[in-house]
Amino acid sequence: MEKAINTPGIEQIGKKIRKSVWDAQEQFTLAEPGDKIMVCLSGGKDSYTMLDMMLHMQKAMQHSFEIIAVNLDQKQPDFPEQILPEYLSALNVPFRIYERDTYSIVTEKIAPGKTMCSLCSRLRRGILYDAAEELGCNKLALGHHREDILETFFLNLFFAGKLEAMPAKFRTDDGRHVVIRPLAFAKEADISVYASLRNFPIIPCNLCGSQENMQRKVIKEMMIQWETQYPNRKEIMMTALSKVHPSHLFDPKIYDFEALQDLLVKAES
Repeated sequence: MEKAINTPGIEQIGKKIRKSVWDAQEQFTLAEPGDKIMVCLSGGKDSYTMLDMMLHMQKAMQHSFEIIAVNLDQKQPDFPEQILPEYLSALNVPFRIYERDTYSIVTEKIAPGKTMCSLCSRLRRGILYDAAEELGCNKLALGHHREDILETFFLNLFFAGKLEAMPAKFRTDDGRHVVIRPLAFAKEADISVYASLRNFPIIPCNLCGSQENMQRKVIKEMMIQWETQYPNRKEIMMTALSKVHPSHLFDPKIYDFEALQDLLVKAES
């Protein structure tokens, strides 16, 4: 593993990802002194990279906040349950493994060929929120990156009829927790290279990772084609999510269109 860590290029790509994380930290104040942050570790490239970045941030902030890594063992077939405990123990990172057989629930409820992600995500989210409360964590860190956020935006736009993505920071509907996404500005391609160079012990997903016809994968292919034809389009779209003009949309709940005449009178007086 040391050989992989010293591979030429890893410092450059690591610095690039760290900069994106610090940009998110500066804009949204993801981590604060006194926080106890539950880092949700799935065993995929994104969550391993997120843990690395959070450990870097913790060191830079002089250990003013705590980290505990949490994995949900969903009892997928052939899940290598020893990998994460061994990896986290070697790093001296506090961790907890929660065992819940959501795999059986999802495969029983969802017909073959249908997308499992929605139910699986709801079950996993509920368990992780309860775990955060049990562990006394006031924040949960999730490993979604830039492409995840853009894909979610287009999924909601095309299939749910709403303008909604995944923010870098938000409070859960019940008010119990704050969820942060440290990799919100990080590019998936950079994360893939970094994870490969670090030689992370990746654990594949046997649920959503095995489904080829998901709408998200269709959106991903669409975005790849756009980026090939128009380089830097993803960056432009990500910028657009931070430049919202409610007065030029159609939602009266976020902009008072009825008051336009009053606003005009005030402007002229």
